[in-house]
Amino acid sequence: MLAKSAFHAPVDPAVLAAARRGDEHAFAALYAQYQRAGFNLALRVLGDAAAAEDVVQDVFVRLFDAIRQYRGDAPFGAWLRRLFANATIDELRRRQWLTLEDPIEAQSLPPGANALAEEQAEAWQMLLRLPPRARAVLVLHAVEGYTHKEMAVLFGQSESFSKSILARALRRLQSATTVGGDEDDDDERGGAQSHRL
Repeated sequence: MLAKSAFHAPVDPAVLAAARRGDEHAFAALYAQYQRAGFNLALRVLGDAAAAEDVVQDVFVRLFDAIRQYRGDAPFGAWLRRLFANATIDELRRRQWLTLEDPIEAQSLPPGANALAEEQAEAWQMLLRLPPRARAVLVLHAVEGYTHKEMAVLFGQSESFSKSILARALRRLQSATTVGGDEDDDDERGGAQSHRL
């Protein structure tokens, strides 16, 4: 599938300590290290390069104050990844992509999608065949490593919510690759009604 993100890379403790004191050079270093990982997470979920850039800017603006709350209980990259995931889900909610019935038809590549490596193009096309909610669950679980318990908190739903959405998304992807794109429309429409956020 898709490669693990750069959120797993360790951060220099001196840079982190300086950023917590408000050092602008340290923030620039954190931005340089994690900007692309945050953009890729948001782009994969949102399917919109401009919206993904907005999420990156929003997270790093908020990080200036939020970094003082980082206690070191988890690796910094994992903590920052959660900020990006929350901001991305908030953007989906703002656009009402998580509350409206999910579209069935495949989408075309959005502007800026060529920022992804060419070898990811096919995976990207497959992700874009999924409705936004299903794409969010799949990316957060399969790429970013979120557990169903963590996603239950993130989405404000039960663990069975993300398990159900993930199972349907995987069936849909498998159907698209083996049958040529005939998704299980009735199953997805029923899920959209029973799992509204």
